[in-house]
Amino acid sequence: MSALSNKKTVVVTGGAGFIGSHLCEYLLSRGNYVVCVDNFFTGSKENIKHLLSDPAFEVIRHDITMPLYIECDQIYNLACPAAPVHYQSNPIKTIKCSTVGMINMLGLAKRTKARILQASTSEVYGNPLVHPQTEDYWGNVNPIGIRSCYDEGKRVAETLCMDYRRKEGVDIRIVRIHNTYGPRLAINDGRVVSNFIVQALRNEPLTVYGDGSATRCFCYVSDMVEGLYKMMNTDGFVGPVNLGNPHEFTVLDFAKKILALTGSSSQIAFKPLPSDDPERRRPNNSLAKEKLDWEPKVAIDEGLQKTIAYFREVLR
Repeated sequence: MSALSNKKTVVVTGGAGFIGSHLCEYLLSRGNYVVCVDNFFTGSKENIKHLLSDPAFEVIRHDITMPLYIECDQIYNLACPAAPVHYQSNPIKTIKCSTVGMINMLGLAKRTKARILQASTSEVYGNPLVHPQTEDYWGNVNPIGIRSCYDEGKRVAETLCMDYRRKEGVDIRIVRIHNTYGPRLAINDGRVVSNFIVQALRNEPLTVYGDGSATRCFCYVSDMVEGLYKMMNTDGFVGPVNLGNPHEFTVLDFAKKILALTGSSSQIAFKPLPSDDPERRRPNNSLAKEKLDWEPKVAIDEGLQKTIAYFREVLR
């Protein structure tokens, strides 16, 4: 009998991405056989190259908008461009990933009787009129804006999950991921953390959109991965559930924190706010605490120091 025979086979779509690569690493450490599925549209081979020598790790180059035929016990569906600069560059591909791709992954789960976890997003709340956001809030989303391919795509993906559960008995889980940061963030993805750190390390002006009063919360990637794992392996709770850090910053205060931690001489440059950009964003984590015994542990300064060290190395 193979040494791998008793391992659980876990598929991670988007497994070469930022969160996906950390999740693959974590799942391997827990004794699973991990199949990383990625089309490398935004994922990177650099993120997973240290895993390639592990006999329990496999990589399949595949776009989930095409059916995938594989045997598995669990599926983490993380495949989708998550940064505005990427998902807006090809909006049709983005929404196909969340709709056609979701149908394909749910079909795979149905055939193999695998449990499937859908990585949804805080963007399903749009520009929220309720603060902080609880899972029973239905959101305030523009269905025809430049962000709609992502926001509405993820909302449809949640709908599909629930319909496959109700009509086909598929074992689903839904998590709403809030802003996550850490090593392996793409240097050019346009997100707040990577933008500010890279600009600061290059001593370029930090780009703040609007007057800087918009708020964001930032969850370190190891905390997020633990939350995903707990949700997948908790019985009797399908979600949706918020996963994020409730510690709220204005974007301007966050820019100043990055300047202090990097010792940068950069100035702050203000630019017009992008269309449909949320003004406030903060997860209510009560449900995650109650159902998963989960809450973020990594302090913001600790996580940022690790992330800054990563970007220093990348830029060098």
